[in-house]
Amino acid sequence: MVRNILTTGGAGYIGSHVVVELLQAGHRVVILDNFENSDRRAVARIPQLAAGMVVLVEGDVRDQTVVAEALEQYRIDAVIHLAGKKAVGESVSNPLLYFHDNLLGAISLLQAMQATRVRKLVFSSSATVYGVPKELPISETAQTGITNPYGRTKLMIEEIVDDLVEADPRFTAISLRYFNPVGAHASGLIGERPKDTPNNLFPYVAQTAIGQRQEVQVFGDDYDTPDGTGVRDYIHVVDLARGHVAAIDRLFGPPLKDRHMRINLGTGTGYSVLQILDAFSAACGFPIPYRITARRPGDAAISLADPSRAETVLGWRATRDLAQMCADHWAFQQRAALDNSPYLVAN
Repeated sequence: MVRNILTTGGAGYIGSHVVVELLQAGHRVVILDNFENSDRRAVARIPQLAAGMVVLVEGDVRDQTVVAEALEQYRIDAVIHLAGKKAVGESVSNPLLYFHDNLLGAISLLQAMQATRVRKLVFSSSATVYGVPKELPISETAQTGITNPYGRTKLMIEEIVDDLVEADPRFTAISLRYFNPVGAHASGLIGERPKDTPNNLFPYVAQTAIGQRQEVQVFGDDYDTPDGTGVRDYIHVVDLARGHVAAIDRLFGPPLKDRHMRINLGTGTGYSVLQILDAFSAACGFPIPYRITARRPGDAAISLADPSRAETVLGWRATRDLAQMCADHWAFQQRAALDNSPYLVAN
């Protein structure tokens, strides 16, 4: 059935891919974005990738009036909340900014939803809430362990949603805990290109491959892993986006076991830093320079999702492999360099 879906932060890296997949699934989409960390050109390219109704509302999710007006005007059935700040390092150096923007944005949205009787939410959470894992693979029942303010805001928002569904039995929500989104749309039209120094491995590797950076720093080669470098669960952003569509469909299906469910989005397969460098080198056709440096404090040796709940509850699983992640990311990076255009930079 066709639904009207509001996507906050829908012009960003993950958001734009979510919008494309929603449109391809036949839904109508309203994007709410203030373009603090995204670009209007990304929105302009979406119609080239998927047919259907997409409306842009330029505004801030922290403005409850703007949110409520969008919910009412476009008769929204459900919301996907992706807007928010996401740089771990910045959150450590400026925690109050993250608490202010991320928490205020979520509260503003939830108040507007309550006022307009929109009671279905998919929340963009993060595997960051698990901290340094105490068990592998990481299931949704694993103990949380916050290591930075960004992750704390994600967990706090999940807890706010817990209290809301307890207070309002008609409200249902799914919090999607992402592992490491990478890659880009196969067209090369949308993808990730951070404005500043990347916090994540893939965009840093891509910028090194394009010549924007001299080399990749590999933080530690003495972990208890097959090649000594850190291992992470990387997921193609298109697979991730399709997980959001599955979550929306599930909210309109039979009643959930829990009215606020946490669900991991990952592949269940881990790749080391050196494996990523090898795979990206194969994708671009030349070796990417790197240098081994000291470990970063707080980095885990391995982080790996247990994605079984996603398959059981949503009927979803990731299908794209590492080679495709690298090929699509590289195709976007080349196009972005030609455009000289920093579009699609954040969630």
